[in-house]
Amino acid sequence: MFRVDRTQNRLSRLVQKRFSDLALRERDHLQEWLANQPDALGEELLVIQKEFDGFDETRERLDLLALDKDGNLVVIENKLDDSGRDVTWQALKYTAYVSSLTKTQIVDIYQQYLDRFCGGGNAVARLCDFMGVEDLGEIILNPGNDQRIVFIAANFRREVTATVLWLLSRGIRTQCFKVTPFMLGEELIIDIQQIIPTPEAADFMISMSNKDGEEKVTQDTQKHRHKLRQAFWEQALAQLRADGVTLYQNVSPGKDHWLSAGSGVSSCPYSLIFSRDEARVEVSLQRADAAENKWLFDRLHSESSVIEAKFGYPLDWRRMDDKKASRIIFSQPFDGYDRESWPQMIGWLSSHIRKLEEAFREPLARLNRQIRTQEEEGI
Repeated sequence: MFRVDRTQNRLSRLVQKRFSDLALRERDHLQEWLANQPDALGEELLVIQKEFDGFDETRERLDLLALDKDGNLVVIENKLDDSGRDVTWQALKYTAYVSSLTKTQIVDIYQQYLDRFCGGGNAVARLCDFMGVEDLGEIILNPGNDQRIVFIAANFRREVTATVLWLLSRGIRTQCFKVTPFMLGEELIIDIQQIIPTPEAADFMISMSNKDGEEKVTQDTQKHRHKLRQAFWEQALAQLRADGVTLYQNVSPGKDHWLSAGSGVSSCPYSLIFSRDEARVEVSLQRADAAENKWLFDRLHSESSVIEAKFGYPLDWRRMDDKKASRIIFSQPFDGYDRESWPQMIGWLSSHIRKLEEAFREPLARLNRQIRTQEEEGI
């Protein structure tokens, strides 16, 4: 680092030093500098306590506790010439300790800080001023698991930086600032630079962390649904066998929301559907040729009055001209994610899949013979 002498148009080298060489101490110097000038860390922070020891059944003290503009608590751990090996473990403990602090506790902690170190003041008024609100009731302090960690040292050991990068990848907002003392004659100059994540990469890493978080939530939701469906189909298949329904005797329970069984017409199965808000039985016409599906649908629909009379209920006929497949459906509302409703839901599926198969057995067999005849004749 250099100082520019504009009058002489020359550079003067600043001499890099170690804190220990300058007889500077962590608590008396670095901590005090940051407590009085927290925006040296590149953002507006409100220091609410230093040497905070308000942890139950422990005498441990964190260096600085602050709030950011979003109301998140920021744990700041200072070291001098070397970060040490255990600083990440210390900070994680402190962050866990403060994660449960309520708004009332935060106000009390800040009031104690003002009374002890700042000659008094109104903690609520200063918090409102910092957060830009008229009433503290308008904001949430220390929301969820959004606590942050800041490490400050002249040099960071590899085990520390590796841990910080891992924490960032898990969505825990963590920063490393390298602080370096320089001397120019008798003048002491301090350089503070964010090194992890680099300022250029910070927004990208936060967005990627948010994306990963969303994906994890989606994956967890999918896993839950898959387990739920597996359990439902196990019960359903057992009941179908007990009821003498042979259509699904060679079908195994799976993670999908549907189970299909052959109707005798290729790619036109009878399907059971399990969803969050309904149970459904249907005939799916999903052959490779869209024209064949529409031909089958139209022939069956032309007999709808006979088929529905045999089934016992009006059916939902979905030709779906914009799609290759067509469907004929009968459904009933249920709370599918309430396990207590499963016996009734399974009983309904068992009863109506039998009725559906009986109603469509003869017309499907007849139409299947026509398809085969046409295929043999090359029509």
